[in-house]
Amino acid sequence: LCCHQRAGAFELVINMTKTKSDNNLGFVSQKDIVYNKLLPYADKLDDESNDILSKIKGNLGRAVQLREIWPGVLFWTRKLSTYMRLYGRKFSKEDHVLFIKLLYELVTIPRLEISIMQGLGRLLINLLKKRELLSREDLELPWRPLYELHDRILFSKTEHLGLNWFPKYHVLLNATQEMLDEWRPLLCPFDVTMQRAISYFELFLPTTLPPELHHKGFQLWFDELITLWESVQNLPGWEVHLVNLFARLANDNIGYIDWDPYIPKIFTKILRSLNLPVGTSQILVPRYVTNAYDIGHVVFWVSSLLGGPSKQAQAQLSGLFNSITSFFHPSNHGRWLMKLMKLLQRLPASVVRRLHRERYRKPSWLTPIPESHKLTEDDITEFVKSMMQPVLLAMFSKTGSLDAAQALQNLALMRPELVIPPVLEKTYPALETLTEPHQLTATLSCMIGVARSLVSGGERFPEGPTHMLPLLIRALPGVDPNDFSKCMITFQFIATFVTLVPLVDCSSALHERTDLTELDRELCSASAEFEDFVLQFMDRCFALIDSSTLEQTREETETEKMTHLESLVELGLSSTFSTILTQCSLDIFKVALEKVFNFATTNIFETRVSGRMVADMCRATAKCHPAESLKLFVPHCCSAINHIAVNEEVLNEEELDKELLWNLQLLSEVSRVDGHKLLPYRSDLLQILQLTLHLKCKQGYTLACNLLHHILRSAALIYPTEYCSVPGGFHQPVGDYLPIRDWGRPGDLWNLNIQWHVPSVEETSLAFYLLDLILQPELQQLQRFATGEQDMSRDDVLKSLTIVHHCLLGAGSLMPPLTGEPIPELVCSMVNLDETTLYTGMEYDQTRENYRDAICSVMRQLLHYILEHSEDDTKSLFLIIKIVSDLLHFKGSHKHEFDSRWKSFNLVKKSMENRLHGRKQHIRALLIDRVMLQHELRKLTMEGCQYRSIHQELMRGLLRLSTSRYSQVRSRAQSVLFTALGTYNFCCRDLIPHVLEFLNPDNSSVTQKQFKGALYCLLGNHNGVCLANLHDWDCISVTWPAIVRSGLSTAMSLEKPSIVRLFDDLADKIHRQYETIGIDFSIPDECCALAKKLMTAGNPLPQALMPSEEEEAEGLKRQKLKNSESVEPWKFEHISIGFLSLLLRDDHQLPPAAVTFFVKSLNHDSLYVRKVAISAVAGVMKQIKKPHKKVPISPSELCEMIDTKAIVAGDRPDNQWLQYNSGKLPLTQKDWDACVFVEKTHWGYYCWPRKLMIYAPEKEQPKQNLCREEMTEREQITFDHFSDPVFINQFIEFLSLEDRKGKDKFSPRRFCLFKGLFRNFGDAFLPVLQPHLERLVADSHESKQRCVAEIISGLIRGSKHWSFSKVENLWGVLCPLLHTALANITIETYADWGTCIATACESRDPRKLHWLFEMLMESPVNGEGGSFVDACRLYVLQGGLAQQEWRVPELLHRLLQYLEPKLTQVYKNVRERIGSVLTYIFMIDVNLPFTRPTTSPRIADFTERILLQLKPLTEGDEEIQNHVVEENEVGEQDERTQAIKLLKTVLKWLIASAGRSFTTAVPEQLRLLPLLFKIAPVENDDSYDELKRDAKTCLSLISQGLLYPEQIQMVLTVLKEIAGSSSWHARYSVLTYLQIMVFYNLFTFMSDQKAVADVRGLVIKLLEDEQLEVREMAATTLSGFLQCNFLSMDAPMQAHFEALCKTCLPKKRKRELGSVVDTIPPAGLVRRHAGVLGLSACILSSPYDVPTWMPQLLMDLSAHLNDTQPIEMTVKKTLSNFRRTHHDNWQQHKQQFTDDQLLVLTDLLVSPCYYA
Repeated sequence: LCCHQRAGAFELVINMTKTKSDNNLGFVSQKDIVYNKLLPYADKLDDESNDILSKIKGNLGRAVQLREIWPGVLFWTRKLSTYMRLYGRKFSKEDHVLFIKLLYELVTIPRLEISIMQGLGRLLINLLKKRELLSREDLELPWRPLYELHDRILFSKTEHLGLNWFPKYHVLLNATQEMLDEWRPLLCPFDVTMQRAISYFELFLPTTLPPELHHKGFQLWFDELITLWESVQNLPGWEVHLVNLFARLANDNIGYIDWDPYIPKIFTKILRSLNLPVGTSQILVPRYVTNAYDIGHVVFWVSSLLGGPSKQAQAQLSGLFNSITSFFHPSNHGRWLMKLMKLLQRLPASVVRRLHRERYRKPSWLTPIPESHKLTEDDITEFVKSMMQPVLLAMFSKTGSLDAAQALQNLALMRPELVIPPVLEKTYPALETLTEPHQLTATLSCMIGVARSLVSGGERFPEGPTHMLPLLIRALPGVDPNDFSKCMITFQFIATFVTLVPLVDCSSALHERTDLTELDRELCSASAEFEDFVLQFMDRCFALIDSSTLEQTREETETEKMTHLESLVELGLSSTFSTILTQCSLDIFKVALEKVFNFATTNIFETRVSGRMVADMCRATAKCHPAESLKLFVPHCCSAINHIAVNEEVLNEEELDKELLWNLQLLSEVSRVDGHKLLPYRSDLLQILQLTLHLKCKQGYTLACNLLHHILRSAALIYPTEYCSVPGGFHQPVGDYLPIRDWGRPGDLWNLNIQWHVPSVEETSLAFYLLDLILQPELQQLQRFATGEQDMSRDDVLKSLTIVHHCLLGAGSLMPPLTGEPIPELVCSMVNLDETTLYTGMEYDQTRENYRDAICSVMRQLLHYILEHSEDDTKSLFLIIKIVSDLLHFKGSHKHEFDSRWKSFNLVKKSMENRLHGRKQHIRALLIDRVMLQHELRKLTMEGCQYRSIHQELMRGLLRLSTSRYSQVRSRAQSVLFTALGTYNFCCRDLIPHVLEFLNPDNSSVTQKQFKGALYCLLGNHNGVCLANLHDWDCISVTWPAIVRSGLSTAMSLEKPSIVRLFDDLADKIHRQYETIGIDFSIPDECCALAKKLMTAGNPLPQALMPSEEEEAEGLKRQKLKNSESVEPWKFEHISIGFLSLLLRDDHQLPPAAVTFFVKSLNHDSLYVRKVAISAVAGVMKQIKKPHKKVPISPSELCEMIDTKAIVAGDRPDNQWLQYNSGKLPLTQKDWDACVFVEKTHWGYYCWPRKLMIYAPEKEQPKQNLCREEMTEREQITFDHFSDPVFINQFIEFLSLEDRKGKDKFSPRRFCLFKGLFRNFGDAFLPVLQPHLERLVADSHESKQRCVAEIISGLIRGSKHWSFSKVENLWGVLCPLLHTALANITIETYADWGTCIATACESRDPRKLHWLFEMLMESPVNGEGGSFVDACRLYVLQGGLAQQEWRVPELLHRLLQYLEPKLTQVYKNVRERIGSVLTYIFMIDVNLPFTRPTTSPRIADFTERILLQLKPLTEGDEEIQNHVVEENEVGEQDERTQAIKLLKTVLKWLIASAGRSFTTAVPEQLRLLPLLFKIAPVENDDSYDELKRDAKTCLSLISQGLLYPEQIQMVLTVLKEIAGSSSWHARYSVLTYLQIMVFYNLFTFMSDQKAVADVRGLVIKLLEDEQLEVREMAATTLSGFLQCNFLSMDAPMQAHFEALCKTCLPKKRKRELGSVVDTIPPAGLVRRHAGVLGLSACILSSPYDVPTWMPQLLMDLSAHLNDTQPIEMTVKKTLSNFRRTHHDNWQQHKQQFTDDQLLVLTDLLVSPCYYA
């Protein structure tokens, strides 16, 4: 990269005009997280964030200037991403820009280790995310570095990685032109480079330039690419990228591009891309499925096209939904359904996003949408209407109702009055039905989606709120103990509605207030029912609880825990009930409280299932109004417990009294309230604790521990105390405040008035008092036990541990973190790596004892004691592991709880958010929840903590447990260990040696279990640290050799399958995750300049010192040292060979010792080692390859052409010199030197690059065939081995062995190895290899043939830079070899030879390989060796020519000329191969924009010649029979037989080219159509011969093709002609062809009025066909066209059918016996039948609803029930189908008919034959 280009891009345009500074930040923050301002300690946060930010800026700057990527830069960039998680983008604009630039520079450092790059890339993407924050003036980035990075990773030989994201709006002005110049030359549609170029366009082209710069932006490429897109017909892989690019362009420039001319094509292609099944026998082209458009981008595109003056897009969109609506009906199912549902769900969301952008978004620097193209109210209404029908059908889909619910939620935001009523219509009956629970769950989940729009009413839908109460009351029966899913959805439904509405009885307002509207009065009087609703809901819940007690649901023997379902119901019940209580007025609350209290205290519940539910309900009451509830519950429970526990012996009972347990449980749940309200009861609670903590019964003391835990928690934590939907609650008199005005009101973020509970002095002292009283004695007792002074039973140990654990859980937030000395010297860094501490509202009281330390020391002693004396006490060990985990991490909340709350918060937010108005208009309860989550997040942020001695001891304890005897103990300890490893800096370095001890073969005391545990520790868990491949040389250099050596350990027994599996996993994980570690860390100087800026710029100013000169020098020295240290020659064997091969890099050569090791291993006994060695030696060959010099040439000088500015692609005079010309082949040394070889096939096809790089002449290239003295050490090693005949013998022997029979394929690894050998050493090894090649080629075994094919392809590709004489000599050897090979080819080996030749020809100038091509062209089909060998030769030849694409027109012509007489081949396999070869011959004949007609063979001329030979078939009328081969045929057959044989080959060609070419040759195919229609059979029957089956396949494939508008008339003309043919098979097939063709080109047809009329005429004409089957098919086709709204049921059509129906039937004549039966039906009958069929088609065209014209048509139809056959049959079928499709919703459909019509219908539908 030229430095000046980069420096130029970095002249930063920083916005210096500061607006007024924020309060005390000292800068204007870009966009911080607002929720921080609502925390109770918000005033402390600005100072904290400034402090952290200045540290980050300072240390990051220092680290970069000191060039210390690891650990410095990585450590501080991780801190930066944590900072953004906690505070958002809380930094000034200039810092923002500097961070982005610095990271951009770091990410694009060449040869940066991939995992580091991923981390930095993620952070960079995060910084660039909110694009409105930085305009193009603030930030410009050069695109080239990222392009080079992308190119290096995706198209290099190394692994793939997803960094495909680029800020398209921060590019320089002339970037578009530069990009086009760079990538246009790659646009060669036959080459893989096409995919690459188009995907670069998609990733990089900028689309957000302002309108005045459009001429430098998309206008440079739009016409060129859109015409390319229009003309491509067969969906190649790159079309998807084009669509994504257009979608982005349309979205960024709404109103600046006129899309109207392209709209029909856009919608046609979208419809095709959905891959919907059409017609009866459709054959899918697999490519259409794999390359289909991405629905997300399609939706983006469509929503950007809507609006604007022409309204065309909306018309087509309505057409699209009309045509696919019936696919949404729940009875239809297929793999296409997911796509349709995605379309449905995303389109409304996308339109809402656009509306938000037009109407509500804060204006930013992005281009605004012009007024003329904004969506108007009518546009929105039209859009919502077009979507309603499919959405309502999709509600009941098989994939679940979620997609429909999300669609409805967004549609209801725009037009509630259109959306909600139909949903209500479906909901009310669903609530009544008992038999269809699915209907209920579907409608309720949709109602939840529209809840907010319904409740808030608004001027569009004022009657919305009146539906609320009836819905709630009717939903109550859904709380049903027998149907779990119904129960859950009902809870969710009730909770959603109640959250939105205050449950307050406002009926008194009717008398007190005079300002009420009619609607208000209605709502007020309705609100009187709230109390009733709450009480009924409670009754339902009590019934649910009664039916789920343990005694009822379980046998005695089963488990006592709750099942998964029960715990879900418990959750649903408790959250719904607490929502109801939060939202109801004090009066209703008091009634409810009394009811719950009575229920809880008059019954005694078991404590496992029903008890938990009741206790939850009681807890809900206590939470909402603690004072009132505690007054009832606490005294009651305390007296009950005291009463029972008076007797001493109770304390020692194993089984406790149920009443005691129940009251304890109740008390422990009720105490989870605002700690302040608990204080009055502290003496009672203390007394209970002292009584019950030491019960003998486990269940008893656990409940007591819970009580302790909850009391401590309530006193010690910070949390909000209420979640009501209106701040301040609803307790004012109705006269001053009317709650119904607050229905559905969003919370106001700035006036949330959160009531926080912050621990008061009294509460903390209560907590410490409890700890002193309860925890202290337990710890002392455990310590005495651990030192052996006192004996305890296991149960007592467990009890003590439980109490300790609960104390820790309850008061964890009061205990300061563990203290201890930091462990020095783990890693040497010149940057400060301190931990940052966050303030979470707790001032630790230093005067009191730190119980965390106390617990910690006791646990360590106890752990050692138990492991020594009673290792089998696993229960205690489990608890100790938990306690250690909490000691390390617990500050008041657990990560997993936080994660699940975060998840459920997001779900609720999604189901109730308002995307249209945005601006955080959530419900108050949600906002409070979000603030609470922010507080928890701060408590949980623990990464990058200092590793202290105390942590070290705990982790060693965990390591001991991780290698314990019991697998359960091991796995629990390991998961805690992995979490800890991720938390403390660099502690892995300290731990690894201890883990490796267990693998050491000299350590004889290791048991198998320990060995296994240690391996697991190295393996790591699925997302955490894997110790075996930390990115750190120091660790790897000890770990890998240890893993390899551990094979010798005594504990390593390969008999245990689990250990073997572990080793495999470990090796696999290292291979998979281990991207080659960066050996080379160098930071370019630009980065340092930026880092300096970062340290001196902006607020807050960094505190860190600027590095001094000496320090910088030291940094450079360390960087160099680090880069040199890492190339040590290591020696180790077996697994190690795999590890060693991972260390191969393209930037550091392997030491010679390693090269010798690998070359020797090529002949190792083990197959695995040989395989790895082959790859490794191929890699070494690549490393020692000598670079070949390239020189730029200007293409225009070579051919003296004037450069035209216009784009002309294809065969032009100025690229003719590249093509193969047998008159000018380089056959002599002189010609060879004069010839300019261009190896890559795409250069010059579309346009020339500015500078074409080609290899310099031979004399400037490195010398070939050095003698041994001139070689480097590494080359000598290879040279010696490969010149040694013994070594080669053995090597070839191994290579020609079979690996897995029948599974082996041509191996690219071996090819690379040979290519490297011949490239680096010229033909030095040819003499040694030649005898082997001759021997192998004559042997027909597949493994021998494969081996020789691999060597030959390597030879040909390796000879790229050989001199002419050598190449000529080489072909002298190869041609005879290939001759022999092709003669010996077998079914097993032909694929390998094909691959061999294709590989050899890939990216090679055809003129260099002319020997090969001439040899292959000699006579591919000569009959020697039978038909099979002919087919194989063609296959091999095709492989070579296909690689050459457009550069060998002469060869293609010669081949075609040669093949044409041979097209009448008898053998099927040769025919198929010829068909495939023809596809490649004509592949180059494409119809793309700006492309010259090709000089390769053209389809049109070929078709002309073929039609001449097919004449005998097209003229005659008799049926075409397949020609059967007679074995001993002599002489010529007649023309007709020849023609049939020719036709069979032509069919193979048509089928083969259907999916492969880019454009379809429609005019040519049309000339063959009549013939195909003549042959194709009608029925689906596999017993037909090949000819007929192929004809049918062909028709199916051709009918799916994409047509250009100008081709439609041509096709229709041909079809009309065929519809007049005498064969009814042909007429029948015309109809099936029409169905598919019209559907797959729907919008192109619909935009052409004449075409529609023609199709309609054709179908109506065929309705009157004399052949019954044709008439019926015409009716089916008609009903299909009506159903997808291609034709409409208008008055003239209806009249036409009714007239036909009235045709009189001829009188029946009495027949004389024996007279001939008349087969042709009379014309009258046909016409009458046509009329009936027409009516029946109309009726069947709307299977799921009843349009207004339907009843009358049904009546007309029923008049014909007694006509002669076939009319009667048709009528019966129609009626039974009508009944089948309308049966489901008959209740609704009934309303469309009058009573008389219903009577007639009922008569018809109940068929009389039941009573016959």
